[in-house]
Amino acid sequence: MADPQGFLTIRDRELPARRPVPVRILDWNEVYEPTDVAMVQRQAGRCMDCGIPFCHSGCPLGNLIPEWNDLAWKGDWREAIERLHATNNFPEFTGRLCPAPCETACVLGINQPAVTIKQVEVTTIDRAWAAGTVTPQPPERLTGKTVAVVGSGPAGLAAAQQLTRVGHTVAVYERADRPGGLLRYGIPEFKMEKSVLDRRLAQMEAEGTRFRCGVAVGDSVTGRQLRDRYDAVVLAIGATRPRDLDVPGRQAGGVLQAMDFLPPANRASLGERVAGQVTAYGKDVIVIGGGDTGADCIGTSHRQGARSVTSLEIMPQPGPERPAGQPWPTYPMIFRVASAHEEGGERLYAITATEILADAAGQVSGLRVADVRMGERGFETVEGTERVLPAQLVLLAMGFLGPQQEGLVEQIGVRLDARGNIERDREFMTSVPGVFVAGDAGRGQSLIVWAIAEGRSAARGVDAYLMGSSQLPRPINPTDRPLTV
Repeated sequence: MADPQGFLTIRDRELPARRPVPVRILDWNEVYEPTDVAMVQRQAGRCMDCGIPFCHSGCPLGNLIPEWNDLAWKGDWREAIERLHATNNFPEFTGRLCPAPCETACVLGINQPAVTIKQVEVTTIDRAWAAGTVTPQPPERLTGKTVAVVGSGPAGLAAAQQLTRVGHTVAVYERADRPGGLLRYGIPEFKMEKSVLDRRLAQMEAEGTRFRCGVAVGDSVTGRQLRDRYDAVVLAIGATRPRDLDVPGRQAGGVLQAMDFLPPANRASLGERVAGQVTAYGKDVIVIGGGDTGADCIGTSHRQGARSVTSLEIMPQPGPERPAGQPWPTYPMIFRVASAHEEGGERLYAITATEILADAAGQVSGLRVADVRMGERGFETVEGTERVLPAQLVLLAMGFLGPQQEGLVEQIGVRLDARGNIERDREFMTSVPGVFVAGDAGRGQSLIVWAIAEGRSAARGVDAYLMGSSQLPRPINPTDRPLTV
């Protein structure tokens, strides 16, 4: 184990400080101050080497958390990154973007603040990159088999890297001009700078993975052409159909889906010229939806110079402690404050939009809202609570309903489940032989850690399909359910 008395003598949970709000909203850099490595090692020393490390169950990747906590505490960073990479292709992504269900499953967290697992993870990989110990791992020989991966988000990248390393020739198709999927243009720079993504893509290219960007599969390349050209196909196309707001006035100008707002903002933050970009500058902004995407819209609006930012959530405000129905080691619904929430604005709970108001030019001018409560048939508005909130920009961040079905999915003819996701078997193969699915397209909207785990699992299924057997690990199968809620 790490320090045998660590969790007894170091009871406080320490994390790097975030940069002051007045400073960080003036740029798009990551929000955290430089990491104190000695602090991280002290925190790693709090790991208890539990008889049953429930953090493994909380992590879809099955990360070997007690092992690399011990190595980090000892300062053996080279071996620590080997243990980390054994289960996770991209710890620099999860270390920044994952909500860390492993920490809510930490045994120490039963009666003390949990080990700062996520911070140990990101420190380990960042030190490895700085030391030059993350190098390409090209295959010793090629199998002669070819695989197309459609989509270059975390699921597609994980599948592609695993398949390339066992010798298959892999081409990743991405409809955007650069690879990365939501990691590139959906995640704001202040949460993960794109240099973090680019260095990993460079490693993958050096290993032999080929990227085909600016190709809309299903349009310029059809599903049939893809199947005819490759021995196997992996669909990692995400869940891109957004949930909409069905209220009067929805067609007013200035009402945008979050994914119509964030990608142009991210491009602009990287110095690109974006024609017709809608920004939050000088506007009263309302964000509908209280999840990670909503927080990204909030932080982006602050940096663009919004006059005010208000977020709406239909659910009641969670409490500060675990609810009785969500005991350890589940992931509890508690009140959390992301960096974007620290930067200003108002968070309103148990509230719903009933109408979008527009001015004479057809542009949104306000949002009629009302309080809600849970009734016998679901949410019902509370009489007498209607009011109008001023808004010149309304951003819809209410989640996603599944993969886009027009085009590629229809062309290939894969079967869908009752939720509109792509069906798959235990090996992640769809109803069409040789066509596999990984990530949100098959699972539904989920976490980045699940996307990477699914990409790794799908890669094993592809390898076994092409070669008759596979030595690649299978972190999960599609019927797995986490200890989280």
